[in-house]
Amino acid sequence: MRILAPLILAALAATPAMAAATPWQDVAPGARLRLITSDVLKADGTTLVGLELDMPDTYKTYWRLPGETGIPTELDIKGSAGVTGAEIGWPYPTPEMSAGFLDYVYHGPTVLPVVLHISGDAPVLTASVLMGVCSEVCVPAKAQFNLPLTFDQADMAEGIRLAQAEALVPIAWTAPDAPFSGLRYDAAAHGVSFAVNDPGIDPASIILSTSDPTVIFDAPQKSPDGRTMLLALRAKDAGTQWAKQPIRLTFMTPKGSFDISEQVTTP
Repeated sequence: MRILAPLILAALAATPAMAAATPWQDVAPGARLRLITSDVLKADGTTLVGLELDMPDTYKTYWRLPGETGIPTELDIKGSAGVTGAEIGWPYPTPEMSAGFLDYVYHGPTVLPVVLHISGDAPVLTASVLMGVCSEVCVPAKAQFNLPLTFDQADMAEGIRLAQAEALVPIAWTAPDAPFSGLRYDAAAHGVSFAVNDPGIDPASIILSTSDPTVIFDAPQKSPDGRTMLLALRAKDAGTQWAKQPIRLTFMTPKGSFDISEQVTTP
């Protein structure tokens, strides 16, 4: 991979612009957005496209859980023809503390892969996008796209870039042993505690999220005995309603990032 990576980048730089991308749209000072597509229809009736945000490394946009101050990304495909559904893939983010607030962000150039479900012979993607773009100030960036989807010839360059973005999206944990155990709400510590069973998991990478995006947990902390992890709620008035639904744990390992849903035990 270390040998191939420079060759891939060189090939992408040398590849002329193809029709597999919409024109760029300026969405904030110094930032622009477009849609790219692989032009490949898979046997399951899906195709992979991407929201490509070109911005300086000092800029940021937000993960599916934007955090305490972030603006969530919204993708509306109403008005499309032959496109019955769209799911954004979310690469593992960077947790970031700023002015005392915790957000989950992407810095610099970013590609969010999107799986489209296709029906019909001449699909056209009509998409409205709303996303937060921040430098010194944050603005809700808006764009509208209209992209006919043709599958006559695959676009290799965009396909590679989309595959690279998709590879950063956490996948379901399928190992036979559970990665965590003993998830419970610790009222005294005002957070969720649990044991990490797999030594390959980076404890500092664990992110907890719930069905309520306003419920935010602090960074993981080891218990005094070093056997369990604690993620404390940042809002002391969050209650425990969020624990009635399974929570998601997103985490990193040497093999990549993973996602798992677990139920929390409450008193």
